[in-house]
Amino acid sequence: MTDRTLSNAELPNGWRKSSYSGNEGGSCLEVLDSHPAGVPVRDSKAPEGPTLVFLSAGWT
Repeated sequence: MTDRTLSNAELPNGWRKSSYSGNEGGSCLEVLDSHPAGVPVRDSKAPEGPTLVFLSAGWT
């Protein structure tokens, strides 16, 4: 699988909590829908940190 990261300059608004994240309030993944490169994923505790981009087919 070919993954890549996005720089902070490439990060648009519109993040949402992943449906696979629990409701415990600590560890959450955020995803960004409708991004042309695939599905960006980041850690909600470090939104300024690295963002991985998965191919849409791989994320599904």
